[in-house]
Amino acid sequence: MRITLIHNPGAGRPGAKDAQKLRKFLAHHGHGVRYQSAKEDGWKKALKKPADLVVIAGGDGTVGKVARRMVGRGIPLSVLPSGTANNIARTLGLVERPFEEIVRGWESPRRVKLDVGLASGPWGELHFIEGVGAGLFASVLTTPASKNLKKSQNPVEGGMARLKRAAARAEPLELNARLDGVDISGAYLLMEAVNLRYVGPNLHLAHDSEPGDGQFDVVLVTEAERDRLRYYLEHWQDNRERLAMLPTRRGRRLEIEWTGFPLHIDDKLRPKPSLKPKEMAGLVEARIDGEAVEFLLPA
Repeated sequence: MRITLIHNPGAGRPGAKDAQKLRKFLAHHGHGVRYQSAKEDGWKKALKKPADLVVIAGGDGTVGKVARRMVGRGIPLSVLPSGTANNIARTLGLVERPFEEIVRGWESPRRVKLDVGLASGPWGELHFIEGVGAGLFASVLTTPASKNLKKSQNPVEGGMARLKRAAARAEPLELNARLDGVDISGAYLLMEAVNLRYVGPNLHLAHDSEPGDGQFDVVLVTEAERDRLRYYLEHWQDNRERLAMLPTRRGRRLEIEWTGFPLHIDDKLRPKPSLKPKEMAGLVEARIDGEAVEFLLPA
C-alpha cells in the first residue's frame, strides 16, 4: 500500500521516536512510505497527497489533529500508539497490541468508523474526537501546571492526581443546557460530552460507548456525586477500566449557554486569552451529525 506516515518524534512510547526505524519497519512489510513529522509545517500538505492509508505514530494530540483533517476524504487511518494516554487507540483496542500485529492486520482488516463531532460557538466551528466539556476537567486544563504535565515522568498519574485534588474543592458550575431538546440544566461539578470510552488522563467515563454509534455520552456530576467521583479518582490505579458509574445520558446534540467559563474541545481551551468580551458568550453547540473517519484494525 501507499502509506502516508505522520509521526510525532516526541511521543512517549519506547522505540517509536526513531523515524528511520519506523520507515524501514513499514517498508519491510511491503509498503511504500511517505514520511512526515507532525512537528513540521508540512504535515497538512502531506495529507493531501495520494495514499491508500494514513498511519499516525503518536499520541492523542497527533491522532486527533490528523483525524480532524481527514473527515470526508475517504482514506482510512491506522494508529501506531506512541503517546501517554492514548485514549483514541485504547478505545479502538490497539494499545496492548505490538506494532507488528497492527501492521499485519492491514492485510485483512476490520474497518471501524469513529464519529467526528462538531462544536460551534462564538469562535466559529471546531471538529472534536474526544469530547467537549465544562467544569472540573476544563478548569484543571487552565492551570499553568497542566501545560508541563506531558513532560513529567508519569503524566497520566500526574493528571489523575491533579483531578483528584481539584475534585475535593471544586465549586459546582451553574449551566443552562439542553440535550436533544431536553432541558438538563443544573449545578455541575463536571459536564462532559464524550465521544470515546476514555478521555483526558485515561478517565474511563463511558464504558458503553461504541465507536461510530452516532451518539456521544454526556456525563453529569452534581454535588450528590462528588464522593463517587473522588472515590473513582482515588482508586483508578487498582483497575484502569474501573467504572466511574456516574450519571450519563446519550444524545446527538448538546447546547450550552456559554458565559465565558472554561470550556474544552478536545485539547483546545476556550476562551482564548485574546478573545474580546463579545466573543466569550453565546450558544455553544456540540453535535454528532454523520461525519466520521475510518480506522483499519486487526481482525
